[in-house]
Amino acid sequence: MRQIAPFPLCVFCAFFVFCAFAGPALAGGPPPADDDWPCAQRRTGAISRAAVWSGPDSPESRSEDEAAVASLARKLASRRTPMDEAETLIDNFANEAGADKDKRLTRVFDSTLELINNERDKVISGILRYARGQKILAAKVREEADKVSDAQENAEPIAPDELEKAHPELKWDKRIFDDRARALTYVCETPVLLEKRAFAIAQALQRRL
Repeated sequence: MRQIAPFPLCVFCAFFVFCAFAGPALAGGPPPADDDWPCAQRRTGAISRAAVWSGPDSPESRSEDEAAVASLARKLASRRTPMDEAETLIDNFANEAGADKDKRLTRVFDSTLELINNERDKVISGILRYARGQKILAAKVREEADKVSDAQENAEPIAPDELEKAHPELKWDKRIFDDRARALTYVCETPVLLEKRAFAIAQALQRRL
């Protein structure tokens, strides 16, 4: 049986592990806030009110139509609601708000921002769990590669594609790792999209004040 040499294996394994975790840094993005943060986008805290809102301060008391405020906030916070539809919803609410329009629109903003921040916090927590899982999988692949390398110290070198055929478990783990790394690229955009959503909703509400 033809044996497998360590050199192609080490290059093959190290290359995809390095690309997945070093990719964000090589892309020129800011450094992660901690060792578990895998995204090129810098990890930041909750979206602050002052960062997106220049309207009135938060009302000291809740609106009488708090149920309507909460219902609108849920629709505005949802990314499934297109911005043109959000604009219409805000117009309808503002037209019916009467003399307390500013107070009620401000309450809508506060409720919407709270919902967006809650969703963003869940997304960030999910990204961190995802990244930790990737590190565990990367360690497993490196361990598998080291075992094969140690066992084939004096073997004749072969190509990486032949290596995958000879070691299906390593091939499977690598495929899972690569698929998860690609998915993570898209997931990393979600906190930024939520920040943009909060800003857009704040601007739309302020135009009706």
